[in-house]
Amino acid sequence: MWFILFILALIAAVAIHFWWRAKFNAQQGQRTAELEGFQRHQLQTSVDAKAQQQVLFNSMLEGLLLLDRNRKIYLANRAFKNLFGLKTELRGKTILEALRVHELDELVNQVEAKGQVLNYELKLPDLSERWLQVNAAAVSNSAGEREGTILVFHDLTRLKQLERTREEFVANVSHELRTPLSLIKGYVETLLDGARNNPEVAERFLKIIERNTQRLDLLIQDLLTISALESERIKLDLQSTKLRPLVEKVFADLNSRAENKSMTLVNELPELIATADLNRVDQVLANLVDNAIKYGRAQGRVIVGGKKVDGDKVEIFVQDDGPGIPPESLDRVFERFYRVDKARSRDQGGTGLGLSIVKHIVQAHGGEAWVKSEPGQGATFFFTLPAEIAT
Repeated sequence: MWFILFILALIAAVAIHFWWRAKFNAQQGQRTAELEGFQRHQLQTSVDAKAQQQVLFNSMLEGLLLLDRNRKIYLANRAFKNLFGLKTELRGKTILEALRVHELDELVNQVEAKGQVLNYELKLPDLSERWLQVNAAAVSNSAGEREGTILVFHDLTRLKQLERTREEFVANVSHELRTPLSLIKGYVETLLDGARNNPEVAERFLKIIERNTQRLDLLIQDLLTISALESERIKLDLQSTKLRPLVEKVFADLNSRAENKSMTLVNELPELIATADLNRVDQVLANLVDNAIKYGRAQGRVIVGGKKVDGDKVEIFVQDDGPGIPPESLDRVFERFYRVDKARSRDQGGTGLGLSIVKHIVQAHGGEAWVKSEPGQGATFFFTLPAEIAT
């Protein structure tokens, strides 16, 4: 009996042992699974954080460059690569290895010495002029030890171009104003000194003063026009515009100038109709025909022609048979105040804004303006306008 009880107790103890062992293993497995799950979660969280960080850096408009304590690139965002035109991986490279820009390497030296450098202007040594503003600072840990350097880049190219354009504009306007004002002032002083007592001399001087006053008025009017066009303050009165009669009107207005050079004005424009502002197109044709008369050869011809293109546009050209335009000037003739031959242009008069006004008016209509020329073969100016929409 005692033996049987002993056997039963032993069996019970073994069963309890295996039951506790199974429960322990189950708990251990659960803990392991929980630990693995926690580790996976931590890893995923870390990956997500890095991905979010990378997305954040790449969404920045400014270029961002982060260097480690060894001055090697740790991170460079997309904007930075675009500024420098880089496609390759930069991590682990020095600035000189990645960019070949010694000024930037010197800037890092200044940051290490001063702690930060703000509003540093950097001109990139490439063919297309590009300016960058760099703000840089040292990155330190809680113990004050330097961990690296962060540099933020902002593209200043457009601002520099606008500043240069402004300076050139002010200089050109000052020059254009100074010439007629100096003449007016000189002749007025001469009249006041006694020339007014000679009727013939006084009349001749007054005509010169009147001519230069008109030149000043034209300059001011052209400046106001181009300012309004560039700021899009001028609203176009679009309507069906017959172009051939408009050319005849322009020829009638400028016929006396053509006769002074014994030039022939030829209207070869077919019966084209555009959707355009009548007064503005008149201004475009007047500027181009006047330009052709001014620079065409004496006893030559000015031809206006055109055709319908692409189904929804009309193309008009104004051709002269003058000395033509040098190849290096073809891309610049529509710039404000640009003159191919400065001395001859000023002798001929004009404000230097006519072709720029032409370009802006045509662009306001959704068209294009361009020129073709070969030295000694004259010049042909083209522009397009939207054709009349059939109803």
